[in-house]
Amino acid sequence: MSKTFSRTLVLIFILFSFLKSYSQGSGITNASTFGFSPDATGIENVKSLQAALNQGGNIIVSKPGTYKVAGTSYIGSNTSIEFAKGVILQKVNEEGTFSHVLLNKGALTRTWDENIAVKGLHIQVNGVVKRYDKIFGLRGQLAFFYVKDLRIEGFRCYDIEGVQFSIHVCTFEDLLIDDTILVGDKDGIHLGRGNRFRISNATFKTLDDALALNAHDYATSNPEVGWIENGVIENCHDLSLEGQPLVGYFCRILAGGWIDWEEGLELQNADAVVTGGRIYRVDGIGSDGKPLKKTWVTKTRPTHKEGTVELDGIKWVMMQDDVQYTAGVRNVVFRDIFLEKPRQTFSIHFDNSSWSRSYYPGAEIPEQKQLLFDNVRVLHDGDKPFIKVNTPVDVFTVTNSSLRNTGILFHGKEGYVPDYGKTQVNFYGNILNKEGEMVLVENKIPGKEIVLKTANNIEISDDFKALVDKGEGKFKIESDLTGLKK
Repeated sequence: MSKTFSRTLVLIFILFSFLKSYSQGSGITNASTFGFSPDATGIENVKSLQAALNQGGNIIVSKPGTYKVAGTSYIGSNTSIEFAKGVILQKVNEEGTFSHVLLNKGALTRTWDENIAVKGLHIQVNGVVKRYDKIFGLRGQLAFFYVKDLRIEGFRCYDIEGVQFSIHVCTFEDLLIDDTILVGDKDGIHLGRGNRFRISNATFKTLDDALALNAHDYATSNPEVGWIENGVIENCHDLSLEGQPLVGYFCRILAGGWIDWEEGLELQNADAVVTGGRIYRVDGIGSDGKPLKKTWVTKTRPTHKEGTVELDGIKWVMMQDDVQYTAGVRNVVFRDIFLEKPRQTFSIHFDNSSWSRSYYPGAEIPEQKQLLFDNVRVLHDGDKPFIKVNTPVDVFTVTNSSLRNTGILFHGKEGYVPDYGKTQVNFYGNILNKEGEMVLVENKIPGKEIVLKTANNIEISDDFKALVDKGEGKFKIESDLTGLKK
């Protein structure tokens, strides 16, 4: 064998080894190796993408184009998937509607997945929606449930449909969501219970909530309940969706409380009870997708370990076997927020409707804690409250922000919660752009105790005057503002 021929064989072997390493080995898998292609059907692409994801490690989709997907693909621990610029995953109805384009594997068994990254994903909903199908209450196009160390970067969705959220994460630890653009008719980023998170560099153009920190929730909108805590939300823009009503919030901050099961309890849709080391909820949704406006009396204790069982005419969903009695949000920072849509901004609240009553009579009262609003810029002249509060909250701070027409509203249904407690409000270093009188704090809760401290604020108009509507509450005020300072 000649030396030239031998060298040629060696070079071919090296090139072959490199290509194999690039496509599958060394922890890198190109999904095209398994047939993931813009030319394939949605059914074929789901199978091929799953085959790639099953390799673990680093998955890439390198060829630009629109890839049809006709079902859910599952990603497991120690796996990242990165989509090149110009790659779009388009939902198609080739064998029925479905919810999630991508879901972690452990979600189905409530088993923790760890170290997952999704980069550059662009989902085109294409009218293919289903409220939930794999897990009761999990509704994201991109969804994760029982996950640690999750990174979502560069996500895009421009056609969010009305029954599904864009990103939905529940029961998490160490979550990063960075660089997102979300447009459409439902929630942009919807979180259930979890600990340690950062959401940054996001643009929202949503009909419903841009952000939902829903520690409690409608029964059909989160698979578990509990506390959302220790997070930062920064550099976010809330834009108007042309031709749509001003509903929802920039951020919903939702709490709840429930009790132990006992015979004879009167229940409605979405009520929760604790029994046998598990939390069960009432599924009172009718065939039209709306809540049944009725109540039931429970006589038989639910004991099933999973799924839904009907007892005494009540459909009981086994929600979780991690027992707690309250849910809420605490230790969260909102920073560098730019608000162009003239809707309600932050709502710290309980639900109280046929969809859900967050607080069951007699339950432990949850207190949401230590929220910071730093450099929030109101860029519209709307008349919706800047912050609405109808749960107990110990302290919140508004600083370095620019407000226009509205301030803070405390409200609540009389008798719904026995004690809304004391709230301390720190308001300092802000710019007040209102001309004339402005109600900085309005109270509609009888007996509510509020301590308001303001300092180092700037009044743009010479005729600005701050007012406080005390209602039947108890106020202590220390203020530098015209109209409030002594």
